[in-house]
Amino acid sequence: MSPAIKAPLLPNQEPSSSSENHGSFAGAVFNISTSIVGAGIMAIPAAFKVLGVIPSLSIIVIIAWLSNVSAGFLMKSSLAGESTTYAGVMKESFGKSGSVVVTIVTMVVTFGSMIIFSIIIGDVLSGNDKDGIIHLGLLQEWFGSHWWNTRFFGLLFIFVFLLLPLVLCRRVERLALSSAISFLLALLFVVISSVLAIIALVQGKTKTPRLFPELNDGGLSFFSLFTASPVIVTAFTFHFNVHPVAFELKDPLDVLSATRISVILCAAIYSATGLFCYLLFGDSTMTDVLMNFDQSTSSSIGSLLNDIVRLSYAIHLMLVFPLLNFSLRANLDELLFPMKLSLVEDNKRFFGLTFPLLISCFLGAIAIPDIWYFFQFLGSTSTVSIAFIFPAAIVLRNVNGFSTLREKIVASVMLVLAVATSIIAMSTNIYTFTATEET
Repeated sequence: MSPAIKAPLLPNQEPSSSSENHGSFAGAVFNISTSIVGAGIMAIPAAFKVLGVIPSLSIIVIIAWLSNVSAGFLMKSSLAGESTTYAGVMKESFGKSGSVVVTIVTMVVTFGSMIIFSIIIGDVLSGNDKDGIIHLGLLQEWFGSHWWNTRFFGLLFIFVFLLLPLVLCRRVERLALSSAISFLLALLFVVISSVLAIIALVQGKTKTPRLFPELNDGGLSFFSLFTASPVIVTAFTFHFNVHPVAFELKDPLDVLSATRISVILCAAIYSATGLFCYLLFGDSTMTDVLMNFDQSTSSSIGSLLNDIVRLSYAIHLMLVFPLLNFSLRANLDELLFPMKLSLVEDNKRFFGLTFPLLISCFLGAIAIPDIWYFFQFLGSTSTVSIAFIFPAAIVLRNVNGFSTLREKIVASVMLVLAVATSIIAMSTNIYTFTATEET
């Protein structure tokens, strides 16, 4: 559970005088849930393949609980002081350098995730060429190969006519409807995957899952297990959106209940997705499970379900994109213009940040064909820092005297586990990458 927050801390935050500007609790749940369920879910089945079913489910539960606790740490620190942003909390605890570090790390995570989303969307719509194997996109399968359904023009259409209107929203509450639709699409993905797995189970076509990992190659296989944990950590990294959601609510404390509900829902979604997709594809499960649904089936219904899975999740990522952009834009504004008025009230600054960020993301998605290794390094460094290392450090620093002994113990364990796992995972990723390049 999240750390308890004492009532005397509440008067430090003045609620908005205009009730119509308050966000709704349901909108907060959907926005946080959508922040959690992103591209990371696509790699969860691969984590099941590496770790086995029981360790994977256990790690999902542990990381979900720790994520909820660390979000509580951040809000308690905010309400004990005068900050309403993640960077502001770090500034109170560690000075200007702390604020700059968390801002840069958050920008790296959000911008990197936005590029990952764009690449996956491009793969689903226009296909890709991976390891000499051509995977056709939905547009090629439906209409054949033409200039207008290549990756460049397909993504250009999505960016101009769908993403641009969404990123121009100035308050995160206005994204509640798109977040609700996005979350329902993620549920649709889970439902269809579950139905396909159950049908395959009845027909006796499911793969036999491993309950525990197989350590056949000695130490290397053991350390490679640590590379799967950051993937799950990345899937639960939402902390950069806690403050924007919280301080649009009438009572910022309500975000703790919203976070708890969101984390439980997403843990259930991740568990179901990992288990059922692993049952479907077994050891052939790819790092991006959407590529498994690219395979042809013997029935028209199977092909239709595969297309629905890929299209629904591509739309889901399109609707998650604006939430990440909101956080990225806010952090960049705080870094470049710390003394300026609110970004919402300054049109020149708002558009001056929005358009360059969107264009840069589009060009990055076109220029970078495959960022799997980048995704692994992101999970073992930046996301671990945002979700666990920084919140734990804030509690241990305790500049406002709000931390209890129990919270300091939990924060210490969280910090040690996060740093140790991150170092091992990063070292293993570097070794694997260099070994692959040499061969």
